[in-house]
Amino acid sequence: MTYTINRMFPDAGIDDVDARARKALTDHGFGILTEIDVKATMKKKLDVEMPAYRILGACNPKMAHQAIGIEPRVGAMLPCNVILREVDGGVEVSAIDPVASMQAIENAELTAVAG
Repeated sequence: MTYTINRMFPDAGIDDVDARARKALTDHGFGILTEIDVKATMKKKLDVEMPAYRILGACNPKMAHQAIGIEPRVGAMLPCNVILREVDGGVEVSAIDPVASMQAIENAELTAVAG
């Protein structure tokens, strides 16, 4: 089983894809709780270069509340991470597959919330 949902945006820039991803998340009731610029962090901490790589921590408050009510420890798996990374020919967006991640908990009620 794969654990991410992936989409490639050929010939796109990371800032454009970032804006589109944020809008799509907002349109589906998600907010961005955290944002990590991995490229900048690696440059600062290790003095290494790498292609653009961003991690957006997205959360749908209604779904998170419901999931925490079912399984209080599920918060260890929140927020849902969305990765934007420059690859040859464009930008790839990868998001954690919520159904796959919730199956690790082995709670059918929780899997239903995710899916």
